Amino acid sequence: MNRSLHRSLAAIAVAAGVTVGLTPAASAEPPGIPTPPEARSQLTRLTVAAEGPMAGYSREKFPHWSTVSGACNTRETVLERDGEGVRTDASCAATSGRWFSPYDDATWTDASDVDIDHVVPLAGAWRSGADEWTTSRREAFANDLDGPQLIAVTDNVNQSKGDRSPDQWQPPAGGYWCTYASMPPRQALSGMGHTCRGSPSGGRFDQRRGGRDFMSASMQA
Repeated sequence: MNRSLHRSLAAIAVAAGVTVGLTPAASAEPPGIPTPPEARSQLTRLTVAAEGPMAGYSREKFPHWSTVSGACNTRETVLERDGEGVRTDASCAATSGRWFSPYDDATWTDASDVDIDHVVPLAGAWRSGADEWTTSRREAFANDLDGPQLIAVTDNVNQSKGDRSPDQWQPPAGGYWCTYASMPPRQALSGMGHTCRGSPSGGRFDQRRGGRDFMSASMQA
């Protein structure tokens, strides 16, 4: 658990910042997405348990977007990583580029049309045990650049998702369900699991005690 947290904190501290100028083509996908076999292996270590309450929850308890390097924060770093031909100004704000949103197969050329989605919603993390974390640990989770937690997507699609977990919401683009289902272990337990060849038919992960195991696994690189 602590090793996972240290890796996430280290990633935030050393991730390269956005620089002014033309950046190379980006992956348009977060790092560390497990293969379906890896996701299934992680699933075997999870325990299904009751969902925790939302009492005391606030997005402000998950500080974001944190400074990564110089003037660049986590949002701007993800915009560079997930975009193509991204140009930035002296304040690290993206002034041009192209962003493909795998959630809905849409492409955007204005960064204001793009949100950075927390694949695991912050509210879902709270219900899964993050209510007992320190603020610094919640900040590390909300700004995790080392795993498949942050992804650039169409803003209104992200807003339609809200704080719903993957057993309650799936991307409009069905072709992305397999990848989305293979991100953190909980996702693979949603009804999308059948879209990955050889994957289990899925089920519902209702969190709390199992959520603590899930949260640990989701922060691993």
